[in-house]
Amino acid sequence: MTVQRRPITYEGHKKLTEDLDRMIRVERPSVIKEIETALGHGDLSENAEYTYAKEKQSLIETRIRDLQERISACEIIDLSNRPAPDRIVFGCSVKIEDVDTGEQKVYKLLGQDETDVDRGIISVTSPLGKALIGKEVDDVVEVKTPNGVREYEVIEIS
Repeated sequence: MTVQRRPITYEGHKKLTEDLDRMIRVERPSVIKEIETALGHGDLSENAEYTYAKEKQSLIETRIRDLQERISACEIIDLSNRPAPDRIVFGCSVKIEDVDTGEQKVYKLLGQDETDVDRGIISVTSPLGKALIGKEVDDVVEVKTPNGVREYEVIEIS
């Protein structure tokens, strides 16, 4: 089984690594202390603190494994010394216009671990991201959405 490489910026990789470090160094020891304290309360069959702490431990361990898998699949893309692109590629900001409504939006295309739609960051693996990759200014892309097919014109790439 080959691991699907996940493009990510240095900053995105650093955030994932910091989150993993916090989970291992802070969250895991904290929940272990909670379990120890709950064990001191006696009868485990009616010990809600113990049950809660064990569930929390399970969630923390699952999160740690998830972060480890995501980090191991990361392919860091250096965006620092790239010339201005004439086509849409990973790391670009792109201004698009909805052909039907005329509404314009600006998105930055990054990896799926860095997606934050509220900040205008979409994944290159999202339907819109996939449609935009490789396109140039004035190209029109079609994107299937839950409300049907939408058309967007590429206005600007930076």
